[in-house]
Amino acid sequence: MIELLADVLEAHGGIDRWNQLTTVRATVVSGGDLFTIKGVPQDPAPREMTVWLHEERASVAPFGAPDRRTEFTPGHLSIETLDGEVVAERDTPREAFKGHALETPWDALDRAYFNGYAMWTYFTTPFLFTMPGFEVTEIEPWREGDQLWRGLQVIFPPGNPSHSTRQDFYFGSDNLLRRHDYHVDIAGGFAVAQYVYNIIDADGIRLPSVRRAFRRDAEGHPLPGLVMVSIDISNVRFSQLR
Repeated sequence: MIELLADVLEAHGGIDRWNQLTTVRATVVSGGDLFTIKGVPQDPAPREMTVWLHEERASVAPFGAPDRRTEFTPGHLSIETLDGEVVAERDTPREAFKGHALETPWDALDRAYFNGYAMWTYFTTPFLFTMPGFEVTEIEPWREGDQLWRGLQVIFPPGNPSHSTRQDFYFGSDNLLRRHDYHVDIAGGFAVAQYVYNIIDADGIRLPSVRRAFRRDAEGHPLPGLVMVSIDISNVRFSQLR
């Protein structure tokens, strides 16, 4: 294992602790200009997010109505009532985004798909790097002011869809996540620099509770103005193997 990856895993709680856990639940408040551009503006109401840690699966409630939730996996997506009645669903949901540009409107299932893979990626970073099929290499560090953040480039396997196949993650001198770079392939491939803040400890796992995603220029610098996506999390609870 790459030395930096080993240090990063330990700083975020350690792989042994991670493997004792099964799911994470948290209160999430999200927003940002991306959803307005897509015609699905996000209200500021808190929602309950559930993420499975060792398979790509996620759910959020309420979604669209007080009695509805999403169920996301890479191969199938649905919006259901809390009793399990399917309201809308889509197989191989990634295919629905072929030809999409940034300004292409989203429907409810598109929004649910973005939420599912994005939140799974965020809540499982950096431990997902150790899952089968992920390729990790150390890259040139990123200089942020007077700080130098070391970087890991991660190639996602086809079975684990995310923003883009290649994503870059940067870590401070304490080996905790500071920045996450990617392209949003399902929205025309625009480039993002996502900064993370306010690291918290939840059941022995350390993770950021604040995320702000900005468009970035060709040199990697965030563009001022638009906050494409904002995420604030609280009340984080991990479930443990019995």
